[in-house]
Amino acid sequence: MGGAVSAGEDNDELIDNLKEAQYIRSDLVEHAFRAIDRADYYLEEFRDSAYKDLAWRHGNIHLSAPCIYSEVMEALDLQPGLSFLNLGSGTGYLSTMVGLILGPFGVNHGVELHEDVMEYAYQKLDFFIKTNDSFDRFEFCEPSFVVGNCLEIVLESRQYDRVYCGAGVQREHEDYMKKLLKIGGILVLPLEEKLTKITRTGYNTWETRKIIAVSFAPLVLPKHRENGKPRAVSLPAMFEVRSLQDLARISIRHILKKSGSGSLPLPRRNGLKRRNHLKLRREHRDTPLLTNSYLFMSRLIPGPMDNNNNQSSTDNEDEDEDCRRVCEQLEENERRNEGSVLVIETPVNLLRERILSLPLPEPLKMYLLYYREK
Repeated sequence: MGGAVSAGEDNDELIDNLKEAQYIRSDLVEHAFRAIDRADYYLEEFRDSAYKDLAWRHGNIHLSAPCIYSEVMEALDLQPGLSFLNLGSGTGYLSTMVGLILGPFGVNHGVELHEDVMEYAYQKLDFFIKTNDSFDRFEFCEPSFVVGNCLEIVLESRQYDRVYCGAGVQREHEDYMKKLLKIGGILVLPLEEKLTKITRTGYNTWETRKIIAVSFAPLVLPKHRENGKPRAVSLPAMFEVRSLQDLARISIRHILKKSGSGSLPLPRRNGLKRRNHLKLRREHRDTPLLTNSYLFMSRLIPGPMDNNNNQSSTDNEDEDEDCRRVCEQLEENERRNEGSVLVIETPVNLLRERILSLPLPEPLKMYLLYYREK
């Protein structure tokens, strides 16, 4: 499902479009989306489709549309130190973004039905930790995944601050999902074709809010064993005892990030590239909304009625004149720069540079870097 916003040429432009359409509304969520390239979670032969606002499926591997993940992240109201459970954790894309907000002392668990998908998620997680510079800009809560049916969790064993279910839930399973939630916690799930936010306000009291219309594949019902009993899904430990060595690494990295000029800068967009696509985006909004086979109800904002044809024509001429001036200016800049050498500044990973400059043995430096490749 999806198709609510225009496609981007890269991950940043996709996020720009989601912000413009008000699917991404908070800085925390925006930073998490920009930190992780959606295309990294696609198979190589399908990367060209990564920046479209559409769901993607290949075999058991599945990603929801970016507009859906945006609404989910905003509805979860994530904060550092919370516990999170992802039911149907899939590729780990959502869980990894959540981990960037939860920080090193949060809890980040996922339950995935298919073992091959869980293995794929761990491969993508390892790739993110070892190669993505965003890992050093955040304090990360690494997700842990287990294989099993989310309807077979032992309910008495665990409750979480935030829970998300990535499969369609019917009314008969609503109470089951609610029992996974702590008092004050938030549950986000597709409930009877509506993405729904449920807040537990007391032991037996709840607040429910419908967000948008969606269409998800339904939950897969458990297969009972020969004795008639379901298989119990064992969740990862809620609070593992961290080693002193691990805690020291977290503390040292935190201090180095805050030293000097404060926290490390987050990546920012190049404003020129965004202006080059103004006309394209304006034209796109005048075309019919396209979706795939899923049902979607977008939050379109109606434009003003064209009661005066002369006024509409004048507005269009003004827009064309503005675009013509911008194009002429860009062409003039290109002519001036002909023959000059284009110098591209390589982004500097400040945390890495600070760790490498410490008077420590090389193995200890690599430990502080999580053995990450440059």
